[in-house]
Amino acid sequence: MELFAIFLSLIVLSPFLLVLFNSAKKSADIVISPIALPNNWGQLLTNLSNVIHNQNFSYFKSFQSSLFITAVSLVFLTVLSSMSAWVLVRNKSRWSDVIFMVFVAAMVIPFQVVMLPLLSTFRGLSDFLGIRLLSSYTGIIIAYLGFGGSMSVFILHGFIKGIPRELEEAAWIDGCSPEGTFFRVVFPLLKPVQMTVLILNGIWIWNDYLLPSLMLGLNGRIKTLPVAVSSFVGSYVKQWDLILAAAFLAMIPIVILFLCAQKQIIQGLVEGAIK
Repeated sequence: MELFAIFLSLIVLSPFLLVLFNSAKKSADIVISPIALPNNWGQLLTNLSNVIHNQNFSYFKSFQSSLFITAVSLVFLTVLSSMSAWVLVRNKSRWSDVIFMVFVAAMVIPFQVVMLPLLSTFRGLSDFLGIRLLSSYTGIIIAYLGFGGSMSVFILHGFIKGIPRELEEAAWIDGCSPEGTFFRVVFPLLKPVQMTVLILNGIWIWNDYLLPSLMLGLNGRIKTLPVAVSSFVGSYVKQWDLILAAAFLAMIPIVILFLCAQKQIIQGLVEGAIK
């Protein structure tokens, strides 16, 4: 069993290791032997330096854009999804069940089905409201709220069912408003499962390429890290050493976040499953 676990771990880690090993090679060496160990680990620092100082990549600007989009999207996703799930659980009505099933159904709709309607809808809303939604932070954050809300509500919905209603009734007797009851009593109890929601959505938003490439454009003024990595890919020339070094730089923050929060992730999944 232990040998099988080690073997499975190596399979899971193999993409990360391949990126790491090839980030420490020259482009020609990557093409010749992509799975071989690097001969000179000093090449890793050279490749990373070339990526950071490359004007087309703009690492720090792209990092700031990715960080801002991810952070703001996660804050709104966590708060709004928690509020929505709480209302759907506590309001026992036919419409609550219907709305929840709509959230569940939205989880199985492929993104490719809604790509073109998404762009046309946002373009029409931009003209109607006079607010720029394409090639802007506002538009892509709203899009992430829409696509990430279904899974977040689904996870939180199951957890909230296990919270005793008597806690909320006691708060109401003490004169607490519905909003105060939620933010003072319910919201703090959701911390374990909210951490799970944050990590799952954070990994997806940080690594997402397709939605930013559509909403922001490949050559727009705003670029996330995955979109910026594509600047090293041309029609006839592919700078594999810079591509993989840039991918390695983009992976580091989310890997560190996952390692630091893995205990909370497991705790949230276990508690959510028990409840």
